[in-house]
Amino acid sequence: MNTTRRFFGLGLAACSLSACAGGAVSGGGRSAAPGALPSDLLPVTNTGYDAWVAGFRPRALSQGISEGTFTAAFRGAGYIPGVVTRDRNQTEFKRSLEDYLSIAASDERIAKGRAAFARHQGTLNALEARYGVDAEIITAIWGLESFYGERKGDVPVISATSTLAYDGRRGAFFESQLIAALKILQNGDITPERMTGSWAGAMGHTQFIPTSYQSFAVDFTGDGRRDIWSDDPSDALASTAAYLARNGWTRGLPWGGEVGAGAPQGRIIEPQPGGPRFAVTSNFNVIKRYNNSDAYAIGVGHLADRIGGGGPLRASFPPDEYGLTKDDRIALQQRLTARGLDTGGSDGVIGPNSRKAIADFQSSIGLPATGDPSPELLRRLN
Repeated sequence: MNTTRRFFGLGLAACSLSACAGGAVSGGGRSAAPGALPSDLLPVTNTGYDAWVAGFRPRALSQGISEGTFTAAFRGAGYIPGVVTRDRNQTEFKRSLEDYLSIAASDERIAKGRAAFARHQGTLNALEARYGVDAEIITAIWGLESFYGERKGDVPVISATSTLAYDGRRGAFFESQLIAALKILQNGDITPERMTGSWAGAMGHTQFIPTSYQSFAVDFTGDGRRDIWSDDPSDALASTAAYLARNGWTRGLPWGGEVGAGAPQGRIIEPQPGGPRFAVTSNFNVIKRYNNSDAYAIGVGHLADRIGGGGPLRASFPPDEYGLTKDDRIALQQRLTARGLDTGGSDGVIGPNSRKAIADFQSSIGLPATGDPSPELLRRLN
């Protein structure tokens, strides 16, 4: 797990590709509308939390936080039960690279990425010139982290980080994030009301945790504030470019590419047995500093290539554990949807909504409601 920039890896762990920030990517599912927080992510009264905040105050002041900053930051803050629930229920799961790329480089994400790239091309080109990081790579990270700013997260960062610091499971880490968040407020970069992010405290267009914000955030617009939350993504994109550059990005070197498709020389990896192989360079490893996952780095690189006009992967993936290809899974979802069973989309990724639809269909025909897909189930749906 990589904690240099943010707490969660977005790749193959529970917070998948910005799920911590509002669910930017989720197979077979839908994200809540921005600003529509579930009830368990709203602050509630908790006397233990209140006592912890009172005890934390002198520690914060001893680290340079002013009374005024502390009071303003905690004026509307409170204990958020859903933050603790999500932190404690992070069951590890694995997603195949094929499924991951189906989500990370979906048709919608590619189309939105090309539009975002065109809309902000002047800024992105300036960032590439200044930091040496490919404009398409910066755009792809933006797309994976917050769906190009559509899903930055709406949970108050002071409430989220103080709740997790009070909870104590990773108390020291989250107290350090809370102190950093208070210093950001004290510096005037943002107000407490606008300092929102994921339930775990990752913030802005490209999801920086507070300590990484302190180390790498950039005021690219020159307005005196490093505003990674603004509707204008310039500061956030610049911060991402600065992060990659300071972590060793080599100007002009590709991240890698699919073997047999004009990929550069580099280390050969095959993340999914029987699937495409990739030749990767040192810049691939720099992307992994953003999130220590091969799947994430390939997702960023491949999405960047598609945003830049490249085509899909040439090699195919083998059938899944149920004996189904991606086309089979898409057909299964489409046929369930045609019967009025909502799979949440037909992307070939069997997520919770698809499994529920399968289970409902299985029950309707007298089969055990396992929720597992199968070739026989596909035949029955014909």
